[in-house]
Amino acid sequence: MPTPLSIRRVVLYKHGVGYFERRGKVTGSETAHLDFKARDMNDVLKSMTVLDLSGGSVSAVSYDSTKPLEQLLSEATIRIPEHGSLTALLGQVKGARVRARVGGAQVEGAIVGLESLPVVQGEASVVRPFLTLLVGASLRTFDVLELGELEFLDEAVRKDLEFYLATVMSSYKKDSKRLSILTAGEGPRELFVSYVLESPVWKTSYRILLDEAKPPLLQGWALVDNTGDEDWVDVELSLIAGLPVSFVHDLYNPRYLRRPIVEVRSETGVAPVIPEEAHESAFAPDMDSEGGFGSRGEAPMSSMGPVAASPAPAPRRKGGPGAVGGGGPRIMRERLEQSTQVKTVTKEVGDLFEYGVDRPVTVHRNQSALVPILHRPFAGRRVLLYNRATREKNPMACIEFKNTTGLTLEGGPVTITEDETYVGEAMLDTLKPDDVRFVPYAVELSCTVSVEEDQEDGPVFRAQLHRGTLVVEFYHQRRTKVLARNKAKRPQVLYVEHPRTGWELKDTDVPAETTDGFWRFKRDLAPGASDTLTVTERTRGQRQYHIGNLGLDQVAFFLDSRFIDPRVAQVLRDVVAVRETLAQLTRDGQRFNEERTQLFKDQERIRANIDSLKSGASQRELVERFVTKLNAQEDRLETIGRELERLEQERARLQEDVNQRIQSLAYEADL
Repeated sequence: MPTPLSIRRVVLYKHGVGYFERRGKVTGSETAHLDFKARDMNDVLKSMTVLDLSGGSVSAVSYDSTKPLEQLLSEATIRIPEHGSLTALLGQVKGARVRARVGGAQVEGAIVGLESLPVVQGEASVVRPFLTLLVGASLRTFDVLELGELEFLDEAVRKDLEFYLATVMSSYKKDSKRLSILTAGEGPRELFVSYVLESPVWKTSYRILLDEAKPPLLQGWALVDNTGDEDWVDVELSLIAGLPVSFVHDLYNPRYLRRPIVEVRSETGVAPVIPEEAHESAFAPDMDSEGGFGSRGEAPMSSMGPVAASPAPAPRRKGGPGAVGGGGPRIMRERLEQSTQVKTVTKEVGDLFEYGVDRPVTVHRNQSALVPILHRPFAGRRVLLYNRATREKNPMACIEFKNTTGLTLEGGPVTITEDETYVGEAMLDTLKPDDVRFVPYAVELSCTVSVEEDQEDGPVFRAQLHRGTLVVEFYHQRRTKVLARNKAKRPQVLYVEHPRTGWELKDTDVPAETTDGFWRFKRDLAPGASDTLTVTERTRGQRQYHIGNLGLDQVAFFLDSRFIDPRVAQVLRDVVAVRETLAQLTRDGQRFNEERTQLFKDQERIRANIDSLKSGASQRELVERFVTKLNAQEDRLETIGRELERLEQERARLQEDVNQRIQSLAYEADL
């Protein structure tokens, strides 16, 4: 049954949904039907709004079950096979009251049964089906093939048959689910239905016509796709830019909760004694993994009432697409202005922006369309933009685009035409009103650029001495020279993008623009002329010196460089002198340690010799000699030990003196 509710309005969004409005006439308690894809049912049930605009009411909205076809047919009381459908049907409805037309007469009765009887036709016998009816108190038999009409008078039988046929019919379109709107009222009334569905994202593309004598012209087109199963005929189309929140929530599939089984406790009679233990089993319905009914469960036809309506944008503008013809830049521009007179109706919808198409739009199913949404001049001009990271030798030809259209422009590809010639393409970012962007569309080969860089450290401008560390601050300086040569026969405006890396400009022209990542310097290039831009940057740097390790030469250098004053220099000289004394004490200690080590080795050799001597007069004399030498060495070892102890004490005292002198120094100077 075709629906009386036709699509009247479509609103497409940038986040993958579409808002649809339908309107149509219903009469009395007529039911309106809509067909949706199964995957769209969750969005429909979440967003549908149904209104009777003529004083009637909407009693319910029912929709197809999620059960498979086989299960739905198994619940019907009627079965109709593919072959012998009439005789099979009549055989299943015994007792049903029918009205049969036989010849020119009508007979009412109840079906008793159906049987096949042989009938002689000429010399052959043919088996034909005969229907037996209880008419009043008598049985009458009729040849089924001679019945002109058979009407079921029982409402229940008729509804079962309609349900069976509708279910079978719906199986021919497996992905389609029917939604029925049940209305109540009197006479003809207007019905309004709106809902949100998943839809392709609408896209934008632009055309820019450059003209030296006039402001550039911007033409915008929206690309919309109708992937549904119904034509959009003369619909009101709106396009929304922005990203509202949207999600998918399962409302279509039935939900079941597992309920506890509670049994009534009752006394039973005394059972006979059985030798083996009897096991009692209880029946429980089949449950699926979600805790709901499985194949034994039943999903009844569901229904829903009207829900809250989504915000509806207002009606839109009047204008339409056109074609661009040749005949020179002026004629081309005039024809563009005449053929695509677009009066874009736009408005802010919260954080969203709406484009309204001013005339009815027709997009057939599984087709797409280009719809004009913009045709206006804007403030812009042709310039050159040089970025070394983009292209080292040449700048890019760009349009300095200022959005003076008063509209929010969605991002999309741009095709640029100049003097009736295609000159390049670009991508346009989303632009709010009065935003400015550079739109590069081609490499400008008539302008060449070369870059030279050098870096050096500037003089120290600050010195600070604190807790033994001298910190001197200076500037790292970086100089970049950009040489541009214009080989074209027309003057050109060049913008040079220099990256911002945290350094500050020094002795450099003020940039024309400053972005988050670049400084833009503007240069005017005369025909055949060259221009040099010098960008000088600097940043703070520092070096650290630990004065405890300085020598006299470094002290003299710091004094000459004014990193320190004469008082600090004298203290540092004294520290250097004490450090030399400490170094001498260290050398003396090393010499005593070496002597002591050698004495230990000699004593080990003498003791080994004494142990190897035997008894005898000559050997006793040699032993006495070795013993005398050992005694002398022990005396020397004691003396060395006392000297080492004294040197260590002296070294500790001098080191403490050096540390105190260093820590007490404090100095600060701006140079």
